[in-house]
Amino acid sequence: MKMIKKTKICRNSIPIILILFLLSIKTFSQDNATINGIIRDSGSTETLIGVNIYIPELNVGTSTNEYGFYSITIPTGTYVFQFSYIGFQPFEETIAISQNIKKDFALTEANETLNEITITENKKRADIKKAEMSVNKLTIQTIREMPVVMGEVDLVKSILQLPGVTNAGEGQSGFNVRGGSADQNLVLLDEATIYNTSHLFGFFSVFNSDAIKDLKLYKGGIPARFGGRLSSVLDIYQKEGNKENYTFTGGIGVISSRLMAEGPLLKGKGSFLVAGRGSYGHLLLKASGNENSAYFYDLNTKISYDLNTKNSLYLSGYFGRDLFDLNGGFINTYGNTIANLRWNHLFTDKLFSNLSLIYSDYYYGLDIDFYGFSWDSGIKNFNFKYDFKHYLNSATKLTYGINAQYYDFNPGTVKPSGEDSGIISDQLDKKYACEQALYFEVDQKLSEKIKVNYGLRYSLFQRLGEQTINVYENNQAVLYNADLGIYEKAIPIGTKDFNSEEIIANFGNLEPRFSIAYALSDSKSVKLNYNRMAQYIHLISNTSSPTPLDIWSPSDDFFKPQISDQLALGYFQNFAEDSYSIEVEGYFKKTKNIVNYIDGAQLIANNDLEQVILNGEGRSYGLEFMLRKNTGKLNGWISYTISRSEQKTPGRTAGEPGINEGEWYRSGFDKLHNLSITSTYKWNDKWNFGSIFTLQSGQPTTYPKGQYNYGGINVPSYGLRNGNSLPVFHHLDLSATYVPKPKKVEGWQGEWVFSLYNVYNRQNAASINFRQNEDTAQNEAVKFSIFGVVPAITYNFKF
Repeated sequence: MKMIKKTKICRNSIPIILILFLLSIKTFSQDNATINGIIRDSGSTETLIGVNIYIPELNVGTSTNEYGFYSITIPTGTYVFQFSYIGFQPFEETIAISQNIKKDFALTEANETLNEITITENKKRADIKKAEMSVNKLTIQTIREMPVVMGEVDLVKSILQLPGVTNAGEGQSGFNVRGGSADQNLVLLDEATIYNTSHLFGFFSVFNSDAIKDLKLYKGGIPARFGGRLSSVLDIYQKEGNKENYTFTGGIGVISSRLMAEGPLLKGKGSFLVAGRGSYGHLLLKASGNENSAYFYDLNTKISYDLNTKNSLYLSGYFGRDLFDLNGGFINTYGNTIANLRWNHLFTDKLFSNLSLIYSDYYYGLDIDFYGFSWDSGIKNFNFKYDFKHYLNSATKLTYGINAQYYDFNPGTVKPSGEDSGIISDQLDKKYACEQALYFEVDQKLSEKIKVNYGLRYSLFQRLGEQTINVYENNQAVLYNADLGIYEKAIPIGTKDFNSEEIIANFGNLEPRFSIAYALSDSKSVKLNYNRMAQYIHLISNTSSPTPLDIWSPSDDFFKPQISDQLALGYFQNFAEDSYSIEVEGYFKKTKNIVNYIDGAQLIANNDLEQVILNGEGRSYGLEFMLRKNTGKLNGWISYTISRSEQKTPGRTAGEPGINEGEWYRSGFDKLHNLSITSTYKWNDKWNFGSIFTLQSGQPTTYPKGQYNYGGINVPSYGLRNGNSLPVFHHLDLSATYVPKPKKVEGWQGEWVFSLYNVYNRQNAASINFRQNEDTAQNEAVKFSIFGVVPAITYNFKF
């Protein structure tokens, strides 16, 4: 009954859904003809996202949406339709249009034989003229050619090679975008939120590349349909499964293996996909007599079914778990669970809709036998989405929809794990919230040279009861002790009880988005974008990179919603007949209400987190450069970013110093230089080679500036926050892929992947600790490194 009461508040959005529905089914007069349909991979039958469709006679075009659907309205006549998609053969077809028609297409992968007509027109035309910037898309083919640690293809580590993206730390699968923290990235798998992207504490990511179809990273110019995070959106879609044939794909590696099965449920109409993956390094440990364990496993599933030409259903899911067992006395379990039921409906040949019911769950469990207790925490998210795409004409596309989410936060449940432990079960206050949003977005061609994309998102966040809230004098949960020169916890002067039907805090924000592209020519353009983002949930962590023990908390009167404004300007050019492309972007981002912690803050098992936080502001700015080589045996790119990321937490009164005397200082994600050189070389049909060189400025840290003696022990005295840096981070990775029978397209197909991570054995510092040498009594700095050189071999197969 409590759940029913709490979710009543989220139902305020239902009338808006009805209004959208009525608007959506409204008919529009048509003087022209509309052609629409689905574009698929001819081999796997997968729908293709972002296929460029261009009509040279009219100089108009469009692209497929997230479900492979396209629609374009043009004058009646006979035209040449040109199709281009990265990794696939270009294709064109002459079509006579006298009335509205539905026509599907199938594209063939570039490595297969196709008697196509060679297209000499600019295949990058849509990329140059499209009002979209600060967006990167990587194909699965490109990602699979990149060498990665332990021989496992890793989507998250692959995006680290893009400008403006840095790693959260050595061995971490989290990432930072344009100076933002890892929790400011919205990571979506089939529209469901993934709260922790790592396996084995960062050695692997949670994404099984076999099951992934497409990914797109938005660093700026974020469309109005996305919200809830400040820095980026990583939008990932799973494959749907082969509707025509049963196929099996997998790989056997040194540390982990995987297997995927897909095939038709009803040939041509429905399909299924099941993909499993697991590591077995712990078995090697036990075989050597080591009782410790560390392993992961995950499962991807998807079912799709076309009810008819206008309706399709999809059911997708993911389940993953990690387990770390230290000799039975310390057991750590964590992982994600998601499920999404989607309905695609075509109201008219111009109006496409998607209705989604989504569940996300992140769980963390800890069992410590020595202390006799277990700890459970996590976050659950129930999400309702209804999105519409309206293809008004060849120049204008309208996207609009509604989103309502309900959050259930569990900051921690402590339970006794032994009969005589003497520990009483304790539950930290659970927290509940509802986030709603209404948005619209217009993609419009104003002239032959100008395209714009503009939109508005309104978000409403409600922190819900039931909970008992502390009341403080002058509403200050943190006090400054001028005598000691430190911030301290304030003592509550009372409490206030909220029942399940009451709202503890309420926030609303308008989030405008705008992008414009001006084509200097068919191969050159300049682009400008602005977006405002609001983030209502916060990651409580004392580290700069994500860890399983991180706890999420909603906004309230103390944890204010974070608001960011970002402006970016870019220049884009294709040259040498599209063999090369260059992208240059400059950006400035300003953020308010960034959470900062007072010195000595205790975050874990703290029921009163407001007593250890101060609100500040942030800013980041930089210049990104990317040069791509698109054709020939040697392909790849060079990306370089020079940037700054800074924070400021001033005192609340003239007598308070704030953090670092209230001055700007480097955030934990500041890296002045970020260079990546990624290349692939196709030697012949059997051998492909890949390499990645990465160089980044050292991560900010705080070193001691002196020491004092207390009870015969030397205690370090630290300087200003993030006033120092770890050593420069760099490494070179190589890979080679051998395909014994490259011409074989049926039956068993296999390949060997050999990889070498950190070729020259660079001992990059994950951290530096200071201690007193037991023998010499001298102070010393000790570098902690995770990876040296790591060789790996994997056998991939398909049949």
